[in-house]
Amino acid sequence: MTSEELTKLTRFFQNTFGNTALAVKPRPRITDSAELYVGDEFLGIVTRIEDEGEVSYDLSMSILDIDLED
Repeated sequence: MTSEELTKLTRFFQNTFGNTALAVKPRPRITDSAELYVGDEFLGIVTRIEDEGEVSYDLSMSILDIDLED
């Protein structure tokens, strides 16, 4: 992903979730996806999908059952 895409995605997530600590960061040696963080905590992978000239982004986030405990 380009730095422009990372910036746009970061703004999108910050505005959508009302949290300025969200940031989309590049992945080492991988150009078709990036990592989503809140502060220093990893949240998930954002994958760039291009199909028939249209671009979309897919967020994949895993939640461990131990994270759901009170």
